[in-house]
Amino acid sequence: MESTEFLVRSAVILAVFGITLLIATYSTYAERKIAAFIQDRVGPNRAGPMGLLQPLADAVKLFFKEEFVPANANKFLFIAGPSLAMLTACMASAVIPFGNTILIDGQYINVQAIEVNIGILYIFGVVALGVYGIMIGGWASNNKFSLLGAIRAASQNISYELAMGMSIIALLLVSSSLSLRVIAQQQGETLFGISGMNWNIFYQPLGFLIFIICAFAETNRVPFDLPECETELIGGYHTEYSSMGMGLYLFAEYVNIFVASAVMATLYFGGYNFPFMYDLGLPHNLVTLIGTGVLFIKILMFIFFFMWVRWTLPRFRYDQLMNLGWKVLIPLSIANVIITAAVILISEQGLPW
Repeated sequence: MESTEFLVRSAVILAVFGITLLIATYSTYAERKIAAFIQDRVGPNRAGPMGLLQPLADAVKLFFKEEFVPANANKFLFIAGPSLAMLTACMASAVIPFGNTILIDGQYINVQAIEVNIGILYIFGVVALGVYGIMIGGWASNNKFSLLGAIRAASQNISYELAMGMSIIALLLVSSSLSLRVIAQQQGETLFGISGMNWNIFYQPLGFLIFIICAFAETNRVPFDLPECETELIGGYHTEYSSMGMGLYLFAEYVNIFVASAVMATLYFGGYNFPFMYDLGLPHNLVTLIGTGVLFIKILMFIFFFMWVRWTLPRFRYDQLMNLGWKVLIPLSIANVIITAAVILISEQGLPW
């Protein structure tokens, strides 16, 4: 029995890692195709049918390009920066439940790489470490544009992590758990007479809005891409990088987009739960399989939204970015926590409205 669980858990870990890298790889292709569609162009169409081999061609190109290290750079830190950024990006997906449970030999096994009862804290801790990869790379490059980009990234992450954390606190008041699996399971309950529809988006719409705005800032995406602002900083913190150093930074961004999309889908949109999931009378393993597919559909929709916004909105000025974080999002997140706590207290005490 234990050997079966070990094999299944190992397979899940390898599958999560492989799917994370695969989706991040083809997110680069999707981004270019979506940009081409919005701008009335064709996009990549030479490497393979419809350009489907373009990400592989890009990877081969980056692998075989010369690895250039500036003369006055700190070589160890110059290499460690993108490595740390990529490592922390891949670590974050370990605690995300990509499905309910599968029944094998009478034993229920979680479709999740690692189950910890403080999954949200784990993700926040790992994501917070990711900015060190940017800071180290920007500082080690010994380039003023890289350093400015690194400083922007650090201050931006600090500013928006506060509002993101407060939005999560309001969600924790509703769910009473730090475990992503428990939060996902709670959303599988019945709401409006429909099983699998007790999604947190119905209870925390403002919290979700704050969270998704902060997710854009945490992943350095437009309109919050000030750390790599090409028009001002010539690429920002990765100005001096080439070959796979540049590739790891760019790839880590897409992995972070995938993780952010998976977290938002899990916390607010039911995760692997879907409408009528327990009313169809399907076998348990089939329901789990469908739920995993539904979760990935939700994730892909969020990834598309990230890309759609990139080619729709202009970049903020830096003072506008800071004003939004400190003067708008943080007060709103605090108000959301207070309102959520008041509603829960009133409902528990049975006090009249």
